[in-house]
Amino acid sequence: MIIGLTGKNAAGKGEIAKHLQSKGFVYFSLSDALREEATKRNLEHSRDNLISLGNELRKKFGSGILAERINERIRKERAKGNKDFVIDSIRNPGEIQELRKNEGFLLVGVVTDEKIRFQRLLKRGRIGDSTTFEEFRKHEDRENNNEESGQQLDKCLDMADRHISSNGTIDEANKEFDEWVGNLK
Repeated sequence: MIIGLTGKNAAGKGEIAKHLQSKGFVYFSLSDALREEATKRNLEHSRDNLISLGNELRKKFGSGILAERINERIRKERAKGNKDFVIDSIRNPGEIQELRKNEGFLLVGVVTDEKIRFQRLLKRGRIGDSTTFEEFRKHEDRENNNEESGQQLDKCLDMADRHISSNGTIDEANKEFDEWVGNLK
Protein backbone atom coordinates (compact mmCIF):
# COMPACT_ATOMS: atom_id res chain seq x y z
CA MET A 1 0.00 0.00 0.00
CA ILE A 2 1.27 3.48 -0.83
CA ILE A 3 -0.33 6.40 0.99
CA GLY A 4 0.33 9.88 -0.33
CA LEU A 5 -0.34 12.88 1.90
CA THR A 6 -1.33 16.31 0.71
CA GLY A 7 -2.63 19.34 2.53
CA LYS A 8 -1.81 22.87 3.47
CA ASN A 9 0.95 24.03 5.79
CA ALA A 10 0.61 22.76 9.39
CA ALA A 11 -2.45 20.64 8.57
CA GLY A 12 -1.03 17.58 10.35
CA LYS A 13 0.41 15.59 7.44
CA GLY A 14 3.66 14.97 9.30
CA GLU A 15 1.82 13.55 12.31
CA ILE A 16 -0.09 11.07 10.16
CA ALA A 17 3.20 10.16 8.44
CA LYS A 18 4.79 9.46 11.85
CA HIS A 19 1.79 7.31 12.77
CA LEU A 20 2.22 5.25 9.60
CA GLN A 21 5.95 4.92 10.19
CA SER A 22 5.17 3.47 13.61
CA LYS A 23 3.14 0.80 11.75
CA GLY A 24 6.10 -0.14 9.55
CA PHE A 25 5.51 2.14 6.55
CA VAL A 26 8.67 3.37 4.80
CA TYR A 27 8.63 7.19 4.75
CA PHE A 28 9.52 9.44 1.83
CA SER A 29 8.98 13.15 1.41
CA LEU A 30 9.03 15.05 -1.85
CA SER A 31 10.64 17.83 0.19
CA ASP A 32 13.58 15.50 0.84
CA ALA A 33 14.21 15.35 -2.90
CA LEU A 34 14.24 19.16 -2.87
CA ARG A 35 16.60 19.30 0.12
CA GLU A 36 19.02 16.96 -1.66
CA GLU A 37 18.97 19.19 -4.73
CA ALA A 38 19.44 22.30 -2.55
CA THR A 39 22.44 20.67 -0.88
CA LYS A 40 23.98 19.88 -4.30
CA ARG A 41 23.59 23.57 -5.16
CA ASN A 42 24.87 24.80 -1.77
CA LEU A 43 21.53 26.47 -1.04
CA GLU A 44 20.15 26.99 2.44
CA HIS A 45 17.14 24.73 3.12
CA SER A 46 14.79 27.64 3.80
CA ARG A 47 11.11 27.32 2.94
CA ASP A 48 11.41 30.04 0.27
CA ASN A 49 14.45 28.39 -1.34
CA LEU A 50 12.74 24.99 -1.42
CA ILE A 51 9.57 26.44 -2.95
CA SER A 52 11.55 28.28 -5.63
CA LEU A 53 13.68 25.22 -6.33
CA GLY A 54 10.61 22.97 -6.61
CA ASN A 55 8.98 25.38 -9.04
CA GLU A 56 12.19 25.56 -11.09
CA LEU A 57 12.57 21.77 -11.27
CA ARG A 58 8.93 21.25 -12.24
CA LYS A 59 9.24 23.92 -14.94
CA LYS A 60 12.45 22.41 -16.33
CA PHE A 61 11.73 18.66 -16.02
CA GLY A 62 7.93 18.42 -15.77
CA SER A 63 5.47 18.72 -12.93
CA GLY A 64 6.00 15.13 -11.77
CA ILE A 65 9.81 15.29 -11.40
CA LEU A 66 9.92 15.07 -7.60
CA ALA A 67 7.56 12.10 -7.59
CA GLU A 68 9.65 10.42 -10.31
CA ARG A 69 12.64 10.60 -7.96
CA ILE A 70 10.59 9.10 -5.13
CA ASN A 71 9.22 6.36 -7.42
CA GLU A 72 12.82 5.27 -8.06
CA ARG A 73 13.32 4.89 -4.30
CA ILE A 74 10.05 2.98 -3.96
CA ARG A 75 11.20 0.51 -6.62
CA LYS A 76 14.47 -0.04 -4.73
CA GLU A 77 12.62 -0.56 -1.44
CA ARG A 78 10.17 -2.98 -3.04
CA ALA A 79 13.14 -5.00 -4.31
CA LYS A 80 14.19 -5.30 -0.63
CA GLY A 81 10.73 -6.63 0.25
CA ASN A 82 9.09 -3.48 1.60
CA LYS A 83 5.44 -3.12 0.59
CA ASP A 84 4.01 -0.20 2.56
CA PHE A 85 5.01 3.41 1.96
CA VAL A 86 3.91 6.86 3.04
CA ILE A 87 4.81 9.85 0.88
CA ASP A 88 4.54 13.35 2.31
CA SER A 89 4.69 16.86 0.83
CA ILE A 90 2.68 16.30 -2.37
CA ARG A 91 1.97 19.77 -3.73
CA ASN A 92 1.34 19.49 -7.47
CA PRO A 93 -1.17 17.45 -9.54
CA GLY A 94 1.68 16.22 -11.75
CA GLU A 95 3.22 14.59 -8.69
CA ILE A 96 -0.06 12.82 -8.00
CA GLN A 97 -0.28 11.58 -11.59
CA GLU A 98 3.25 10.21 -11.34
CA LEU A 99 2.58 8.51 -7.98
CA ARG A 100 -0.66 7.00 -9.29
CA LYS A 101 1.52 4.90 -11.63
CA ASN A 102 2.22 2.78 -8.54
CA GLU A 103 -0.22 -0.02 -7.86
CA GLY A 104 -1.97 0.54 -4.55
CA PHE A 105 -1.44 4.31 -4.38
CA LEU A 106 -4.06 6.25 -2.41
CA LEU A 107 -4.02 10.00 -1.86
CA VAL A 108 -5.16 11.37 1.49
CA GLY A 109 -5.93 15.05 1.88
CA VAL A 110 -5.37 16.30 5.42
CA VAL A 111 -7.71 19.22 6.04
CA THR A 112 -7.62 21.65 8.93
CA ASP A 113 -9.15 25.08 9.53
CA GLU A 114 -6.68 27.86 8.74
CA LYS A 115 -6.81 29.42 12.21
CA ILE A 116 -5.91 26.07 13.79
CA ARG A 117 -3.09 25.63 11.27
CA PHE A 118 -1.75 29.11 12.04
CA GLN A 119 -1.74 28.37 15.79
CA ARG A 120 0.12 25.10 15.13
CA LEU A 121 2.61 26.92 12.97
CA LEU A 122 3.29 29.45 15.76
CA LYS A 123 3.64 26.65 18.30
CA ARG A 124 6.15 24.62 16.26
CA GLY A 125 8.24 27.73 15.56
CA ARG A 126 10.13 26.56 12.46
CA ILE A 127 12.55 28.97 10.84
CA GLY A 128 10.86 30.69 7.91
CA ASP A 129 7.31 30.13 9.20
CA SER A 130 4.96 33.10 9.30
CA THR A 131 4.69 35.08 12.52
CA THR A 132 1.48 36.99 11.71
CA PHE A 133 -1.82 35.76 10.34
CA GLU A 134 -1.52 38.19 7.39
CA GLU A 135 1.90 36.81 6.49
CA PHE A 136 0.53 33.27 6.88
CA ARG A 137 -2.25 34.00 4.38
CA LYS A 138 0.21 35.57 1.96
CA HIS A 139 2.34 32.41 2.09
CA GLU A 140 -0.81 30.34 1.56
CA ASP A 141 -1.59 32.28 -1.63
CA ARG A 142 1.96 31.80 -2.89
CA GLU A 143 1.77 28.05 -2.24
CA ASN A 144 -1.56 27.67 -3.98
CA ASN A 145 -1.46 29.01 -7.51
CA ASN A 146 -2.51 27.84 -10.93
CA GLU A 147 0.95 27.77 -12.49
CA GLU A 148 1.61 24.31 -13.91
CA SER A 149 5.08 24.24 -12.36
CA GLY A 150 3.95 25.74 -9.05
CA GLN A 151 2.29 24.46 -5.93
CA GLN A 152 -1.42 23.82 -6.37
CA LEU A 153 -2.62 22.61 -2.99
CA ASP A 154 -6.35 23.10 -3.58
CA LYS A 155 -6.15 21.05 -6.80
CA CYS A 156 -4.23 18.34 -4.97
CA LEU A 157 -6.84 18.25 -2.21
CA ASP A 158 -9.55 17.94 -4.88
CA MET A 159 -7.77 14.86 -6.26
CA ALA A 160 -7.67 13.08 -2.88
CA ASP A 161 -9.24 9.64 -2.52
CA ARG A 162 -10.08 10.48 1.08
CA HIS A 163 -10.03 13.56 3.31
CA ILE A 164 -9.03 13.28 6.95
CA SER A 165 -9.97 16.06 9.36
CA SER A 166 -7.18 17.22 11.61
CA ASN A 167 -9.05 19.93 13.48
CA GLY A 168 -8.92 17.95 16.73
CA THR A 169 -6.16 15.97 18.36
CA ILE A 170 -3.49 13.90 16.66
CA ASP A 171 -5.06 10.77 18.12
CA GLU A 172 -8.46 11.65 16.63
CA ALA A 173 -6.96 12.14 13.16
CA ASN A 174 -4.98 8.89 13.44
CA LYS A 175 -8.09 7.02 14.57
CA GLU A 176 -10.11 8.34 11.61
CA PHE A 177 -7.27 7.31 9.31
CA ASP A 178 -6.98 3.81 10.84
CA GLU A 179 -10.73 3.24 10.54
CA TRP A 180 -10.62 4.19 6.87
CA VAL A 181 -7.65 1.92 6.13
CA GLY A 182 -9.28 -0.89 8.12
CA ASN A 183 -12.36 -0.61 5.92
CA LEU A 184 -10.20 -0.85 2.80
CA LYS A 185 -8.76 -4.17 3.92
